[in-house]
Amino acid sequence: MEDRKVFMNQHTNLLELEEHMYPLVDVKTPNVFRNLFRYDEIPKIAFNDRIVPHHMPDEIWITDTTFRDGQQSRAPYTTEQIVTIFDYLHRLGGPKGKIRQSEFFLYSKKDRDAVYKCLEKGYAFPEVTSWIRASKKDFQLVKDIGLKETGVLVSCSDYHIFYKLKKTRREAMEHYLSVIRDCLEIGVRPRCHLEDITRSDIYGFVIPFCVELMKLMEEYKIPVKVRVCDTMGYGVNFPGAVIPRSIPGIIYGLMTHAGVPSELIEFHGHNDFYKAVNNSTTAWLYGASGVNCSLFGIGERTGNTPLEAMVFEYAQLKGTLDGMDTRVITELAEYYEEEIGYHIPSGTPFVGKNFNVTKAGIHADGMLKSEEIYNIFDTEKFLNRPARVSVSNTSGAAGIAYWINAFYKLPKERQVDKNSALVSQVKDWVDKEYEDGRVTVLTDEELVEKISSICEHLHITL
Repeated sequence: MEDRKVFMNQHTNLLELEEHMYPLVDVKTPNVFRNLFRYDEIPKIAFNDRIVPHHMPDEIWITDTTFRDGQQSRAPYTTEQIVTIFDYLHRLGGPKGKIRQSEFFLYSKKDRDAVYKCLEKGYAFPEVTSWIRASKKDFQLVKDIGLKETGVLVSCSDYHIFYKLKKTRREAMEHYLSVIRDCLEIGVRPRCHLEDITRSDIYGFVIPFCVELMKLMEEYKIPVKVRVCDTMGYGVNFPGAVIPRSIPGIIYGLMTHAGVPSELIEFHGHNDFYKAVNNSTTAWLYGASGVNCSLFGIGERTGNTPLEAMVFEYAQLKGTLDGMDTRVITELAEYYEEEIGYHIPSGTPFVGKNFNVTKAGIHADGMLKSEEIYNIFDTEKFLNRPARVSVSNTSGAAGIAYWINAFYKLPKERQVDKNSALVSQVKDWVDKEYEDGRVTVLTDEELVEKISSICEHLHITL
C-alpha cells in the first residue's frame, strides 16, 4: 500500500490513494449473476452498504433518442415529422442548448433525408448524431454525411458476450476496440453504448474495457464517450446497493477506476421497473453529465426516460431552467395527439390531459380558493396549461364557471361567472344528472357536448 500514489482530488479537495488497476477477467463460463437474476424468480436487490459520494458535475444536460430508441417501438416517423419534432427540441432546449444532442438512424432514405434537413437548420443544439452498426462501411457513411459523432453498440454483459455474440470477454473486447479504432481513424467521435451494463461484470469487464477506451482517446486526441445503458431497467439508485444494479456504483467506478470524465459519461435508462427517471437523476447526482431520453418515454418495451421529466428534474436540481422553454412541451404533446395520432394517457405527468385536473369535490373547493393548494406549480406559466377542476355534484356554479374558463382558455374579458346564463343552465343539467343517480365525475366530452348545445340555444360563442 505504501507504494501507491497519494494525490489531491481537485473536485473534493481531499487527499486520495491511487486506485488499483483492474485487468480484464477472461472467464471460461459466463457470470450471469444467478444470485440476483434467476429467470424463474423476481430479480433481487442486494446491499453491501458500500456508499459512494455524490459527484454532481459542473454542468449537466439532456440528450435525445426520440428518433432512434423512440422509433423502435412504434411506426416510423415521416421525414416531415422528424424535422418538425427536431425544431421543437431546439426551442425546448433554449439558448444554452440544454438538449445537447439528438441521435438518428441512417439506414433508410427517409432517415437520411431527415438528417440532411435537420443539418440544414444550422442549429448548434441539438447536435445531430447517429447510431450505426459497428462496421467500416457504416462509419464512412457517418463521415460522408458530415456527422461528428456516432453511437456504436458494445454489449458488455456475459448474457450478450457469451450467448448472443458467442465470444469470450477478451475476444469481445478486442473486437470492440478494433471497431472503435476504425471510427477514430476517420476522425469521428465514438459514443460507446455499453448495452446491458446492469447485468455485467463491472470490475471484470466494464472497467478494464473503459480503461482501454481512455487510452485510445489519449492516442487519437478525440473524445470517446461512454453511454451507461440500463437496457433492461434493472438499475437502482439506493445507497449501498450492490453492483451491477447500483447506478451510483457504476458511475463511481467509471470515473474513479476507469478515469472517464463526467462530460463523457451519459446514462440511458429503461422503465421496466418504473425507475427510469430516478435512475437518470441519480446518474446526474453521482457524476454523469448527460442523461439520454425520448419524448414521452416512448421506446423499447416499457420505454425510455421521458425527456420532459428530466427537464423538470433539471430545474429542481439546479434551481433554474437555464433558458429551457417548457411551454414547448405542451405544443409537442398537442402535435403528437393531433398530427401524429399518438395517444398520451390522460394521467401522464406534465402532458396528460388530466395531469393538473382536480376531481375530488373537496379538492375542487380548495382550488377555487387558491390553486396553489392542489397544483404542483404555476402550470399556466410553465406549460400553458391552467389548473382545472372536474365537474361533479359538489362543484357548484363557481366550479362550473372555473371549468369553462380554464377549458376554453377564455381571456379575462370573455370569462363567464357563476351568474351567467350559460353557467346556470349547465348547473341545472349537472344537478339533474346526479339526482338521477350518477356517482362519477362528468367527462370533458360530455361537458363540451352539453355546453355546445346550450351555446347554440343562447346564440353565444365561447
